[in-house]
Amino acid sequence: MRRAHAAGFSLVEVMVALIIISIGLLGIAKLQAVALSSTGTAGKRGLAAIEAASMASAMHTDRAYWSANTAPTSTTLTGAVVSAATDAGLMAPVDCTVAGNRPCTTVRMAAYDLSTIATSLQTILPGYTGTIACNQTVAPPPVVCTITLTWIESAVASNSQGVQTGAAAAFQTPTYTLYVEP
Repeated sequence: MRRAHAAGFSLVEVMVALIIISIGLLGIAKLQAVALSSTGTAGKRGLAAIEAASMASAMHTDRAYWSANTAPTSTTLTGAVVSAATDAGLMAPVDCTVAGNRPCTTVRMAAYDLSTIATSLQTILPGYTGTIACNQTVAPPPVVCTITLTWIESAVASNSQGVQTGAAAAFQTPTYTLYVEP
């Protein structure tokens, strides 16, 4: 008597198919994580550009202070404050919107603007450092200033080669630089 061959899949074939599908789904999940991380990184970089442009706009508005040869050669923002400046007047901001503080001098206005921008930067880019370096050796003026924002960001790597260590980790401390002529 002849035996008939059983039709259908064996248990081994089903298990192999499940393993292949599982590996594919894990790859898709990892790509989704990388895409989400990249979107967050791009968003922070875009916001850094907007904040640097806002700082440049404030410098244009306070042109009487920033374009003079008395403008500070170096100003550093960290946290919600101006942490260092060659002009000590920038380190003590006064709220120029309060009636008792009007009229606001050019130094007070610049300090108020920098303090407001520093608070905004601290919210958007935790752990940032902002510097404004103005070159006043140009004769005749205009004064040229460089705004530099540096912050720390975390990124997700898609594979072990993408994990950054040592000097390659500089990608995780991006810098945005904007040149301004107030």
